[in-house]
Amino acid sequence: MSHEDVPQHQIRALHTADTVTVYQAYPASIGVPAVRDGRFPWNWKRDRMTWIKPSYLWMAYRSGWASKPDQEVVLAVQIRRDGFDWALRNAVLSHHDRRLHRDKAAWKRQLQSSPVRAQWDPERDVRLRPLPYRSLQLGLRGEAVERYADEWLVGIREVTPLFRTMREMHPDGVSLLLPVESPYPVPAGARIVPGG
Repeated sequence: MSHEDVPQHQIRALHTADTVTVYQAYPASIGVPAVRDGRFPWNWKRDRMTWIKPSYLWMAYRSGWASKPDQEVVLAVQIRRDGFDWALRNAVLSHHDRRLHRDKAAWKRQLQSSPVRAQWDPERDVRLRPLPYRSLQLGLRGEAVERYADEWLVGIREVTPLFRTMREMHPDGVSLLLPVESPYPVPAGARIVPGG
């Protein structure tokens, strides 16, 4: 599929019938015990917004291939698909789109009260250059953070060594190691696609 054939706003993720993989990067003080124990440690702050990213390459861009401060440990977090769908259905776009929310004040109220924020950023290629279409990330807070950590979590594995290896590789080699992220269907009731 060429870049021209990819929809401007499409969720692409590594997923099965039951799970979805999302990525997060943390300092070692959080990432190492999370991998060891298969759950987020005591010092992982539940009262803050936590961002999950279904795109491997967007996580690579955001963390600088696991080289940026406090993003040295990259986690592949496998969560239940029904939980991810709940997040999508309860998300509000991080920017006002009058096709979805004609009343800007009502959108602001929804944004403040929603447990999930949806943001679309330029997807990245294997050299981490921006592509002409977007990648989704979800900001979870409040109820969504509790559900993420306590109900949706299936497993946590570290992908930092692979990130560091890929950082040093030729782009053709990086392409061969990428997870296969296929289009993920937006569940009925979700209003996260601008203009949708």
